[in-house]
Amino acid sequence: MEAASDEELLRRAARPDGRQAFAVLVSRHQSGIRCSLRRLTRGNAALADDLAQETFIRAWRSLADFRGDSSFRTWLYRIAYRCFLSEVRRRDAHTGEIAEHHALAPDQSEARAFMDDFDAALRQLSPAQRDAVHFSLQRGFSHPEIAHIMGLPLGTVKTHVLRGRQKLQELLSDWQEGFGNDKA
Repeated sequence: MEAASDEELLRRAARPDGRQAFAVLVSRHQSGIRCSLRRLTRGNAALADDLAQETFIRAWRSLADFRGDSSFRTWLYRIAYRCFLSEVRRRDAHTGEIAEHHALAPDQSEARAFMDDFDAALRQLSPAQRDAVHFSLQRGFSHPEIAHIMGLPLGTVKTHVLRGRQKLQELLSDWQEGFGNDKA
């Protein structure tokens, strides 16, 4: 069953005895969903795991509503993103803060330093730009898929990605210059 496509697994999961097929879908997509939610929650692994669990519960309950307008993966990420936004609204109502950025253990390697700078640069983007850039650069979704996930018009998503990438390039220009010097 592992080799079956998402679409075939969806058909099987929709049957009364479809729990095993849905378990394969969960296994196939849970790592990406958790990683994406960790990024959206600014490193809060416990919250990301809770939101991932909620994502799969909602997906299971909504299987009959899946129309196939997008891929299962896109539909699943849309559910995850909506879970995240619901949590943001809930926390904003109570505390005004989604998650504290957890300090990482210091690491002197250049790769760690770049990732720290990249994460800091991402935090300077607007939430919509940050989310659109995340789905584009880090998760590999196309602009139409991101529009579906975020529930935004395609043009708006393209603008968020473009402006977010431009701002990241500006904020990380020291790294670009450093990389350019290594190639000489």
